[in-house]
Amino acid sequence: MALVTLQAIFQDAFPAYEQTHPLPAHVRKATRAIMPCRTAALGGHVQACPDGHISRVWYHACRHRSCPQCAALQTERWLTLQQARRLACDHDHVIFTLPHDLNPLGLANVPLLTTLLFQAVRDTLCPFLVDPKYLGAQPGIIAALQTWSQTLVRHPHGHCVVTGGGLTPTGQWVAVRNGLLLPARVVMAVFRGTMLDAIRRAFARDTLGLPETMRPQPWRNLLNRLGRPKNTPWNVRIMARYRHGAGVVTYLARDLRGGPLKHARLVAWDGVRVTFRSRARQEGGGDKGPVAPQHMTLPIADLLPRVLRHVPVPQTRVVRCSGLSHHPHAASLASGRAALGQPPADVPVRLDWQTAYAPWDARHPERCPTCGQVLVATGVIPRGGAPPSVVAGARAA
Repeated sequence: MALVTLQAIFQDAFPAYEQTHPLPAHVRKATRAIMPCRTAALGGHVQACPDGHISRVWYHACRHRSCPQCAALQTERWLTLQQARRLACDHDHVIFTLPHDLNPLGLANVPLLTTLLFQAVRDTLCPFLVDPKYLGAQPGIIAALQTWSQTLVRHPHGHCVVTGGGLTPTGQWVAVRNGLLLPARVVMAVFRGTMLDAIRRAFARDTLGLPETMRPQPWRNLLNRLGRPKNTPWNVRIMARYRHGAGVVTYLARDLRGGPLKHARLVAWDGVRVTFRSRARQEGGGDKGPVAPQHMTLPIADLLPRVLRHVPVPQTRVVRCSGLSHHPHAASLASGRAALGQPPADVPVRLDWQTAYAPWDARHPERCPTCGQVLVATGVIPRGGAPPSVVAGARAA
């Protein structure tokens, strides 16, 4: 069975789809990058074993942040940096979810609402944790935005990795007491109020625009309804504590690049419908986590808008750091590491793809699978050009 890829789906279905659907420029740019990725259209080169065991053609990558084929190296670079800076303590995973009633507003004001969400998360967590009633210390927080659900519908929410402790003003490390980071219901109420207040202030300054279908008074009515205690679709989940932050940071890294539909989730594409894997949540939400994987099948006319809606708007930052994790606070981070018995954090050397693949040993793509020698470049393929002939058994010059 042939491997199903998002690239193949785009190549087959997107040209007809874009003829009948108005699309933003950044979405068209993303698809124009993904469709020719790692094909002769982008050019490449030929490599061969010095002893003639194998010859291979390597095509260039598009490197777009929404391309599933180009996500691995950038993800690994970000992950390597975060793991080098990680504090040796327990970590909590906190998820802040915006109500779906705000989706039209979010689509009309993507960069602004993204910024407001990150600020509301920071302004909720940091005051709580520096309060002596709870922690009384400055924590480290890494927050990442995810805009999709397992079924690819718009579901904006922020994942936060929070250190299970913090640095006091006197330079002492204080761990979270009683195994509880914060009371979820109290955090939810503060987050709701903080976010609604930020939205109202942005609207008053005329920096936030309403969707075309909404008038000001119904908009104010919606905000009032979302602010009432009995209407609480503002879900805040504080997950079970991690003994270290490596696992949850890895979880965040997977979704920072490559879009919402990775190739591993794709099951079938018959030219009309796409089947992909999804996970359903248990009833009641909370931290019970996902149940058994399921398959979902959608007509291509339904799948494409779900995928394309999550192409990031240019200049939208989807990761923010606060507290000890904020890069300008390097001195505070060093103090926290010292309090935990760690040496100062070293900035890792920028990872190249050869180093990233080094653990693969004989399976390394730049080594001959027969003798293990490093492959040698034997030809260049210009953009849009036909590849030179590849003859197995011919020695590299």
